Amino acid sequence: MRVEPSQLVPGCILLDEVKGKSNRPIVLKNTVLTEKHITILNKFLVESVEVSTKLSDGNKFEPKQIHNKEKEKDVRKPDQVGMDEIPFVDHYLTATASYKNQYKNWKNSMPIDIPSVRKIIIPLLERLEDIKSEQIYSLHKYVEKHDYIYHHSVAISLISAFLGKEMGYSKGEWLQIGLAGLLCDCGMVRIDSDLILNADPLTSMEINDIKNHPTYSYRMVENLPTITIGVKLAVLQHHERVDGNGYPLGITKEKIHQYAKIIAVADMYHAMTSERLYQKKQSPFKVIEEIQKDQYLKFDAEVVKFFLGSFYHLSLGSKVTLSNQQSGEIVYIHPDKPTRPMIRMDDNEEIIALEQTPELYIEEITGG
Repeated sequence: MRVEPSQLVPGCILLDEVKGKSNRPIVLKNTVLTEKHITILNKFLVESVEVSTKLSDGNKFEPKQIHNKEKEKDVRKPDQVGMDEIPFVDHYLTATASYKNQYKNWKNSMPIDIPSVRKIIIPLLERLEDIKSEQIYSLHKYVEKHDYIYHHSVAISLISAFLGKEMGYSKGEWLQIGLAGLLCDCGMVRIDSDLILNADPLTSMEINDIKNHPTYSYRMVENLPTITIGVKLAVLQHHERVDGNGYPLGITKEKIHQYAKIIAVADMYHAMTSERLYQKKQSPFKVIEEIQKDQYLKFDAEVVKFFLGSFYHLSLGSKVTLSNQQSGEIVYIHPDKPTRPMIRMDDNEEIIALEQTPELYIEEITGG
């Protein structure tokens, strides 16, 4: 029997699993539904489910009647309901869709509505206390090329806040770092959309236009009284580099706000590992090597240290595919060289030290 979630009662038996936007199950097949399950199905806006005609106690299932007024009342957007009980990836995708709507408003010259922005991102950021680092460093897998800019903003927010948390910042501070990460590219609305969606190589003039976005972003947030000066400076400075070769101001390490230094690492990691219209994605391990190489020239060494440390814990014991398409398992990682671990190959159980084979690199982590 197929019914709407609002018709369910505790004791209903689910005959087919219910999946979310990420194609991961929300509620498994043969689950005996409780009030909590029914709440989750309603919050996730599931249209209908297949259940048994009998309840778990053997009695006949009598679906609740639907009244038109009640049905209209329950039609709510995903960003208007609590999302803390749905799978993390589905929450991330829903937040990205909600951020996209905000971005379109800004594109139409509407001011930033900070309460609405907080409602989108803060519940998602608060889940950092309960999820694994693997989920944070795998966000690039869900990027759709044409919606890259929206995914990128939400992912920067999550990765930056996660790094702030790893570095020992208080919850109040790492939430602020996450907010700054979300808003740092809001000024892209002032860039021609055709330029942003251009799949061809950019001219030097077009690149300079893109480089103005931190200034545009800052102008959009500078007079907002409900966000801190640290957030505003991070928005302006997230493309500055410690050697002074960043933009838009070209300032050096001492003058760059610490929030901006954290966002800079998160920004590069997600950008380089994501599929974009004008650039193919790269292996996370190759990107990590680039960040590690630049830790004294472009990035803050302390931020990179914590970034590498969290990646080290993520990778040990993981199944991987190498650039030669062979597979194996990571058996040892030197803390100073997390991108060059020792790997036990699946086909012959030979152990290869990637540190001694520079022609090989890890293409993808395929499992824990």
